Amino acid sequence: MTTIYRFGPYRLDVAAGMLFRGTEPVALGRRAVTLLQMLVEGPGNPISKDTLIESAWPGLAIEESNLTVQIAALRRVFAEEPGGENWIETFPRRGYRFIGPVVAKEQHSPGAAADGQPAPALAVPDNPSLAVLPFTNMSGDPEQEYFADGVVEDIITGLSRIKWLFVIARNSSFTYKGQSVSVNQVGRELGVRYVLEGSVRKAGQRVRITGQLVEAETGVHIWAERYDRPLDDIFALQDEITLNVVGAIEPSLREAEIERVKRKRPENLDAYDLVLRALPHVFLAMPAEAVKAVPLLERALTIESDYASAHGLLAWCHQIFFARRGYSQASHDAAIRHARAALAYGRDNATALALGGFVISITEHDRATAFEAFEQALAISPSSSFALFFGSNALAYAGEAERAIDWAERGLRISPFDRLNYVAYHGLAIAHFQRGRYDDAAHAARRALQSVPSFSVSHSLLAAALAKLGRIEEAKAVALQVLALDPSFSAVRFCAAIGLPTALAEPLADAWSVAGLPQ
Repeated sequence: MTTIYRFGPYRLDVAAGMLFRGTEPVALGRRAVTLLQMLVEGPGNPISKDTLIESAWPGLAIEESNLTVQIAALRRVFAEEPGGENWIETFPRRGYRFIGPVVAKEQHSPGAAADGQPAPALAVPDNPSLAVLPFTNMSGDPEQEYFADGVVEDIITGLSRIKWLFVIARNSSFTYKGQSVSVNQVGRELGVRYVLEGSVRKAGQRVRITGQLVEAETGVHIWAERYDRPLDDIFALQDEITLNVVGAIEPSLREAEIERVKRKRPENLDAYDLVLRALPHVFLAMPAEAVKAVPLLERALTIESDYASAHGLLAWCHQIFFARRGYSQASHDAAIRHARAALAYGRDNATALALGGFVISITEHDRATAFEAFEQALAISPSSSFALFFGSNALAYAGEAERAIDWAERGLRISPFDRLNYVAYHGLAIAHFQRGRYDDAAHAARRALQSVPSFSVSHSLLAAALAKLGRIEEAKAVALQVLALDPSFSAVRFCAAIGLPTALAEPLADAWSVAGLPQ
């Protein structure tokens, strides 16, 4: 569930980490937003300075003046309202409390609109369409949650290889994890005809998986089965479930489609297990999380050196280090080395091809090889949101604006609630900026910020669009957020590192200069 706090004209979206005034996001850093959340969660109650500092700067020893600066930023925002500068009251040498308008707390399910009403139903595609919900972990051990999720992810990957089947990506269907939702709601919110749900029980060296396919609109069960197998049969079992589901949807399943589902699997379950454990850390695309993923992925490669997915994820980790930790040559070289390995070993793996292509495009700047990898990924798996998201980003940085927009919009339809959708929104923001559609660019950048509020690139794209719109004070306020998140930001270094074409680099650098960002 997403938590929303409303007070006066403001809305604090906890999941997005953003404050809105009406429908417009307010330029606040993540620490100010964290402090505001603490204050509005206990309106009228004094909160000590120590509690606030530990919440916004966990584990760090900082000067109290840092807290004062953030509280002052909040007061400046609220000063736009009559008496708003007094909404946060100071208790000298003790702390602060919120005494502003009445705070209403709301809970929204995935897919609900900001006003709490159900989101409009998405149109169901003409061809068969399906979402796979997270399977319930029946093992009695929360530590096995990752295994149940991995089973589902592989089933989704197999289904995505069927050319005539529209499959919702994993990151959108997993927004329902832990939720009690009807298949009708899922079908309406994701725009699909069928929903697959089930459970996984792993005990010792055996696994039990149940699955049932339901028609979303009517609730009619199309297919159901239970499997008890040795754990070393898990990959064959995933293929069997996938083929049974596809066969239930399309009885005339051709032999070619059966073969398309199958792909090269890791030969060692330990390597597979390590990659599953690393995935949640990589998906956050933050250096502090990528650090946790790298040793897991490197261990997987010591077990199975040609594991394409492990190479692709490691390439992305090192690209994150390169782009957000000072552009070191070691990270640059490691990113390219693993990206090339992902392409070499992952010729039938859409995700590995997409990750490898993305890193090669924006780090090595070999766009011909990168786009060939993206096209190959989509030929293998037309429903790969990974390929469409990362491809749209790479296309936008290469200056291919219209193609980038097409890929981003296709990817967002396949995975409307994806936690990686900021990648597609970056592609949209850059492409619209290049085409001079600055309102659209600003909107896309804001959507990216809703997913990852602490991503400096999203703030920089918003600052550039606002500068081109002539909203200079807003652009400068957003630019301050860029520098707070990335003090070493340089327009020239960013454009050179990504390899932006001159037609895109020059207007971006000019806009950043107007916004007050260093050249």
